[in-house]
Amino acid sequence: MSENHGPLHVQTPLRASDEPYDPQTLADLVRDAELIVARYPQKRSALLPLLHLIQSVDGYVTGRGVTFCAEQLDLTEAEVSGVATFYTQYKRHPNGEYTVGVCTNTLCAVMGGDLIWDTVSEHLGIGHDETTEDGKVTLERVECNAACDYAPVVMANWEFFDNQTPESTVRLVEDLRAGKDVTPTRGATSVCSFKQMSRVLAGFSDGRADEGVGAGPASLEGLRIASGEQTYTRTAPAPAPEASKEQQS
Repeated sequence: MSENHGPLHVQTPLRASDEPYDPQTLADLVRDAELIVARYPQKRSALLPLLHLIQSVDGYVTGRGVTFCAEQLDLTEAEVSGVATFYTQYKRHPNGEYTVGVCTNTLCAVMGGDLIWDTVSEHLGIGHDETTEDGKVTLERVECNAACDYAPVVMANWEFFDNQTPESTVRLVEDLRAGKDVTPTRGATSVCSFKQMSRVLAGFSDGRADEGVGAGPASLEGLRIASGEQTYTRTAPAPAPEASKEQQS
């Protein structure tokens, strides 16, 4: 096969895999796929979680994974590839053990997200959707982490790290690379691997849903006001004094 793959990554889901799944892995995938498909009235609706299932095994959406999804859902490989290449959460090449996403959308950016991105990118020597040589960290620019009340926010395998700074984010990525335990600000009390999180996204619970803090004080402020637990007074600036007739003339 030619080494010239044009604009496509060498391991894109549009390229066939050279090696099929071994019998045990295939049997496990079929068993899990049957559980996923059973949740939906139409088989094709199970494609998104099936792609996460593939990533939980292969670490990204492989060609053999595309073939597997197509066979399980009675779709063409082109239909599966079209979905896999549309959503950025599906990886077309091997992903790191930890995906670290730095929000650089408007609020996070002005609160320091851009500086965090520049600092961590330079520290790791990688750019967007690139992975460190040790295979530990894949760095991403994220448009929004849906946590604007804690800006700037960084996520590690979709676990929240709130109110970050360039220094705290560098410590985070170095701790992840060193295999140290890190504790998210909210949600689960630890960060699992990319493959483990992909299995959760496929719909298989890891038993950690009730760990940690579900919502922080900033997120609950509006609820307290709406329920009457806390009053809120909007203070308007005092009106400017009216000009005298002499000043107007």
